Amino acid sequence: MLSNLYGGLVVSCQALKDEPLHGKEHMAAMAVAAERGGASGIRANGFIDIQAIKKLVSLPIIGILKKDFEMNHAFITPTRRDAKSIAQAGADIIAIDATNSIRIEDLETLVQYIKKELRLPVMADISNFSEAKYAENIGCDYIGTTLSGYTESTKSDERPNFKLVKQLVNHLNTPIVAEGNIETPSQAKKMLSLGATFVVVGGAITRPQLITKKFK
Repeated sequence: MLSNLYGGLVVSCQALKDEPLHGKEHMAAMAVAAERGGASGIRANGFIDIQAIKKLVSLPIIGILKKDFEMNHAFITPTRRDAKSIAQAGADIIAIDATNSIRIEDLETLVQYIKKELRLPVMADISNFSEAKYAENIGCDYIGTTLSGYTESTKSDERPNFKLVKQLVNHLNTPIVAEGNIETPSQAKKMLSLGATFVVVGGAITRPQLITKKFK
């Protein structure tokens, strides 16, 4: 099933607590709409949303669990307990914060737990090349540019970060996922032309309040 992701579009169906579409019913409906539109996969946050989406779509799900931490802390699926929760919800890939941020648990230990105990592939959400290189060295199955532009050292990087995707494709052997600030079909297409294995798009598709602001 995961081979269907290759060359495709994954739609990130997430809504924060203060957003109008927050709630499992809305996110599940959004995932169904994405599937009907031709998406190859879904990225979703938290046990409840993942479980609801899993019941309605046949696409592979990249699962995460975002935690409310202080700045400079790893916040995407930072612990083994978090990983186990979203695995039990039905995630097919578990994405984790693989930046150099302050951590609750050792990154390599977390990766090996997901791969050996949960028997699921790991997607490393990174912000720069050195983080990606380390993620490859400790056995991550996919490397995504998800957090480029969101860490202290990458705030001034281009968005979306075409240069980083090209660098990762040219120097690493792990499949590279283009994610973060991709807002148009042409940008997504360019990422694939640079060698990205697949593309993840979120806000440009699933956050209507932000889309409306752009038009306004």
